[in-house]
Amino acid sequence: MARFLYNSKLLQARRRDLRRTQTKAEALLWQKLSNRRLNNFRFCRQYSVGPYILDFYCPKLRLAIEIDGPTHDRPDSKLYDKERSIFLDGANIKVLRFKNEEVESDIVGVVEKIKEITP
Repeated sequence: MARFLYNSKLLQARRRDLRRTQTKAEALLWQKLSNRRLNNFRFCRQYSVGPYILDFYCPKLRLAIEIDGPTHDRPDSKLYDKERSIFLDGANIKVLRFKNEEVESDIVGVVEKIKEITP
């Protein structure tokens, strides 16, 4: 995949806005991922790959972590998420998805699930 697909300048303002307006669940998970807290892997917040902005991304693991709020239950959102997953799979990026409620109620369990797939 060409390098220009990562962190496109066209999406820079949107990524910055998403970082400023993060959800409670995103803030909780970021506390666990930032500063190489998870097995010394570097995660980025609001990282873009192609036309998509990922909630969290670890370049070394090629791992995206998405936190889904209630809007992801709508039919149009499900279709968008499916297309997005197909694109990321084609870029050899694994996607883990968690619901907001899961992160907020069981952050320890969420972190353990992420650790299960890290070397």
